[in-house]
Amino acid sequence: MSPIVPHLWFDTQAVEAANFYRSVFPKSSLVDHVVLKDTPSGDCDLLTITLFDQEFMLISAGPYFKHSPAISFTVRCSSVEEVDAYYHRLVEGGFELMPLQAYDFSERFAWVADRYGVNWQLLLTSEPITQKIVPSMMFVGNNCGKAEEAVKFYSTIFPNSKILSTLRYDGNFPPNQPGTIQQMICSLNGNLFSIMDSAYEHDFQFNEAISLIVYAETQDEIDYYWNALSADPEAEQCGWLKDKYGVSWQVSPRILNDWMVDPDPVKRDAVMKLVLEMKKIEIAPLLEIYQAK
Repeated sequence: MSPIVPHLWFDTQAVEAANFYRSVFPKSSLVDHVVLKDTPSGDCDLLTITLFDQEFMLISAGPYFKHSPAISFTVRCSSVEEVDAYYHRLVEGGFELMPLQAYDFSERFAWVADRYGVNWQLLLTSEPITQKIVPSMMFVGNNCGKAEEAVKFYSTIFPNSKILSTLRYDGNFPPNQPGTIQQMICSLNGNLFSIMDSAYEHDFQFNEAISLIVYAETQDEIDYYWNALSADPEAEQCGWLKDKYGVSWQVSPRILNDWMVDPDPVKRDAVMKLVLEMKKIEIAPLLEIYQAK
């Protein structure tokens, strides 16, 4: 099963953020780091890191997108001390959205935006932890009430998908409508996600600050995911797309990562230049130019 990898966009701070997150979370590593030359945003740092078993990609590509709570990352913790340790590191230079305290759903929880604007939910749980960091998507504004619909839509696209648990709002959580999703845990191709509706007034939506990378092995797989997910032709660029809810995805062959971090700058830059000319990624011409250099 292929991972679905969060991609975090920064102005200039990708290297700094990667080092910070690796200092916060144990069992973390730097997988690779390359500088992409002559992109529309100039020279861009591109890094892949792992935090626990979760892979992340980070890029410094200009001040175009602002991180928001629309997509956050839930860190599932097995002790109060663990929640508190992550909280104190992540909130420094950032701010609280929900203070560190006991809630009906957890004896110890906090929601913070870190110094880079990335949102984290720190959750004490007694349940077995099979995935330490869980991407969490919040459906607000015109999307509110569509969380369950979205999960069912994604489940038709990704194999080995299922809904694991569902908690619905009752009449005690206005302005949320009874029956909408307070929290739904689902598995998309073996990757856990947390999904929720929120009817409160929010000044944010999904955007490109956080996208989700779908790795494919073949052109047929790329075509399949692209055709199933893309709903906005204007957003199609360099393997990026937006679905009908405004969530940004990237559909990419895993081999492209190897080409883009190739130690030969001629090969690497030729591949990157061609990617920038594409909307959907086409493997054959990229392979041809890579082998020709």
